[in-house]
Amino acid sequence: MNYSVIIVKSIAQLQSNSGARKMSTEHETENQAIEIIVNGRSKTVDHKELTFDEVIRLSFDNPPNGADTIFSVTYRKGGNDHRPEGVLVEGDTVKVKKGTIFNVSATNRS
Repeated sequence: MNYSVIIVKSIAQLQSNSGARKMSTEHETENQAIEIIVNGRSKTVDHKELTFDEVIRLSFDNPPNGADTIFSVTYRKGGNDHRPEGVLVEGDTVKVKKGTIFNVSATNRS
């Protein structure tokens, strides 16, 4: 399945989310740690639901920025049985489980 979504969100908006939940690339405890894959890299989160903003922050060590930056997010093997794959858009959340896979890309609007 091939998805194409255009979302405009500046990195400043993503980073200013002061209420963001804790995310880590290290395992914390076996009971809380959920290993997911983001852009081919293993990441560990400590909660079962991620927001669009959280997925983008997990996607890039140095996220692209600028008013013309567009993010596209797809996922599969999600934790919701009736919607295990799809597109994540600004404002959405998705349930995750071990092995959930996210593909995130950033482009400049032309």
